[in-house]
Amino acid sequence: MSSHSGHLDDMSHKHPQKVSPADIHSAVSETYLSHPVFGLLVNLCIIDTNSALYASLYANRLFFRVTASSLRLEINSISREEARVALEQRLAVLRKSDFHQEYEQLKRIYKSTFSR
Repeated sequence: MSSHSGHLDDMSHKHPQKVSPADIHSAVSETYLSHPVFGLLVNLCIIDTNSALYASLYANRLFFRVTASSLRLEINSISREEARVALEQRLAVLRKSDFHQEYEQLKRIYKSTFSR
């Protein structure tokens, strides 16, 4: 797949939340990025401390791994299968933790995104 890097053009939180550093790995929030080519991207889940899984908002068929560094955001397109596996791995982590609300929320996202 092609790789697209760019700076954050616009980021907004539909429901901003204060998240402690201990909770950063389990936080699921509605975060949007504006990509110059693919339009609005919506956050599906956090992958690790520096990256998250995003999907195109309107088509919801294009998936991206967004990696943050101290200088910029790197946005790389990934396949639907890679996105599904990343989300399933995140679900497994949440299922084994005490973040039941986040697990249920991510399970709904998984079903609505990949049960088509």
